[in-house]
Amino acid sequence: MAVITATNLRKVFRVARKPEGGWARLAATFRPRYVEQEAVRGLSLTVEKGESLAFIGPNGAGKSTTIKMLTGILHPTSGEARVLGYVPWLQRQELAFRIGSVFGQKSQLWLHLPPVDTFNLLARIYELDWSDYLRRRAELVELFELGDLMYTPVRKLSLGQRMRCEIAASLLHRPEILFLDEPTIGLDPVAKGAIRELIRRANREEGVTVFLTSHDAGDIEQVCRRVIIVSQGQVVLDDTVNALRRDYLTTKEIDLKLGVPFAGGIDLPGVSVIKARGYGVKLSVDTGITPIDRVISHILRQYPVQDITIQNPPMEAIIAAIYRGKAVNQ
Repeated sequence: MAVITATNLRKVFRVARKPEGGWARLAATFRPRYVEQEAVRGLSLTVEKGESLAFIGPNGAGKSTTIKMLTGILHPTSGEARVLGYVPWLQRQELAFRIGSVFGQKSQLWLHLPPVDTFNLLARIYELDWSDYLRRRAELVELFELGDLMYTPVRKLSLGQRMRCEIAASLLHRPEILFLDEPTIGLDPVAKGAIRELIRRANREEGVTVFLTSHDAGDIEQVCRRVIIVSQGQVVLDDTVNALRRDYLTTKEIDLKLGVPFAGGIDLPGVSVIKARGYGVKLSVDTGITPIDRVISHILRQYPVQDITIQNPPMEAIIAAIYRGKAVNQ
């Protein structure tokens, strides 16, 4: 059953154009000139109940604008959408009781209050039965391991601790859909892993539909089963994460801190040096040619390694590879 449908969604913003200067700037104070910027261009999608979807793209692709339309914050210029049967921008209040949202750069927690106070306030906002709320809060505190954090002011929590509280707060009223916008931004690898596991558990154990945006390919690989990539307000790819991993996530980057200065290239097929300076070196590895474990074993035989980090290429590079693939196929 589809819980989100969008058909030909389009959003155009009217933006004041900055004048060149001199008299033009003075005149613009009284008679500004406007231009139209099309943020979303005829976007269509369907999300089924219980799906975990990654909705990704470069900055300015229209991701946040689309989410704001699907949650009722923005009215579209044209097109249609239904979320849980509601027209979001016409029935925003009714919809709000059935969805949750977490924005990595915007907090719903009160900075100077402990999380328990925000949780209690949200229970009133969502008109929860108090005894049901207390049981639900206890479940989330245990699941997210928040016992030691609930009575500590939010300003004293680490970013990873705060994000655990943010996700728990968004699940208090048992939403059917959880919108997540950059939930792991700024987190260290350990905290990212914890947040990803919490999202997976909400999807797996409670059947919450996950609609995730992120610039971190690790979020997409570890949390989602389907991916939609948008660019310039349009869908350019709609496929499974397994297909994305097979076709486009074949390159890894290895950051190394060596115990001795780097002496030269790594003599393995599919491995290239991106940059090297003194004891530090960054490698690009095509895992379709040489597996990552073979590359690491080779390095450890040649050099003493003090630190090693393996990561996916930037999302912009993945999207560029998709465009190149489409151009070749066409």
